Amino acid sequence: MNIADIAVPEYVEVDVDERLAKVRSLFDRENPKGIIVTEDGDYAGVVGEKQLIRSRMGDDTKVSAVMKPAPEIALREDIREAARLLIEGNVKIAPVYDGEKLYGIITEDAILEAVIDSLDANTVDQVYTADVITIGEKEHVGQAINRLRKHGISRLPVHNEAGGLTGVVTTNDIVDFVVRDQDRQGSGDRAGDIDRMLDLPVYDLMSSPALTARPDETTKVALERMFDNDVAGLVVTSDDEGSVTGIITKTDILRSLTFTEEESMDVQITNIELLDTISRDHVIESIQDVTNKYEKMQVFHAHVRLQEHKEKLRGTPLIQCQIRLRTSKGQVIGTGEGYGAEHGFHVALDKLERNVLELKGVNADEKYRGQLLRKLGEL
Repeated sequence: MNIADIAVPEYVEVDVDERLAKVRSLFDRENPKGIIVTEDGDYAGVVGEKQLIRSRMGDDTKVSAVMKPAPEIALREDIREAARLLIEGNVKIAPVYDGEKLYGIITEDAILEAVIDSLDANTVDQVYTADVITIGEKEHVGQAINRLRKHGISRLPVHNEAGGLTGVVTTNDIVDFVVRDQDRQGSGDRAGDIDRMLDLPVYDLMSSPALTARPDETTKVALERMFDNDVAGLVVTSDDEGSVTGIITKTDILRSLTFTEEESMDVQITNIELLDTISRDHVIESIQDVTNKYEKMQVFHAHVRLQEHKEKLRGTPLIQCQIRLRTSKGQVIGTGEGYGAEHGFHVALDKLERNVLELKGVNADEKYRGQLLRKLGEL
């Protein structure tokens, strides 16, 4: 299946020097799926609606300040390859070309809507993100913002003092609150107001109850719930008490479209443009070196996510790297930080190998425990 039937030929095009005030009015008036940004008539990047909403830049700011580069996708590209390109570009929208002519755009939602009926083969526990980051309902909004930024995520499950799930707070919740507050109080010196908002408890902003999914549900059911409630993700809970085990997002489901059952390991790299002194081949070979040491653990898919922080050392940015493996023994994750992608990747790789060893040790302990119980049963 290719994307020719789901690419959208209607799109809005603006120049890189266009003011954000004009771009915002275009979204309000024409309600496009996205905007293509051009420079001297050539494609330069894209702007999505949520991307624009989250920007608190002034109306006179040029659109080039908020646009994102996105991969160019051929009109008759295979839908799985289109999904991979969106994931590796870390975008929800990309331009579609018919030969050398800009045809339109393709979005994450359009791809997922096209394949939703075929998503009953995978379950939530096969694709969700297990290393969930949470926050207490009495912690402050400022702490939530720092946690979202640090981990490069868009949502935090919120728990009470007993550890039970009480809600979820997202970047959109925070932005919506700020916008409502500004509209209510008008312009002027905002320093005091911002400080006040940062000190508010997360409880005041969170969405409650949190929308959830169970590990044994199909990804089709989970995605239908997201579309029905106009959300991008669900909290994965393992029991009736609301014990949080992870998060599943539209992007996780999109990523599952690229999973293969071939002998060669499928590897995706989000924000691949951050790779500096190392190549994609080096990343793949390094992960394979780790996984090949443990032949009984079959690796179906590896996802490497790079995130750049503002902090720099002699001009080299601090890079956070997460490596997530989907294996026959469950998910294994390694996360690390370093100056430059190479340093960050190898710190994460070392952590990944330690976690693989730990998983191997746990499985060995379980095997020994089973053998011991059987011996006891024979006595």
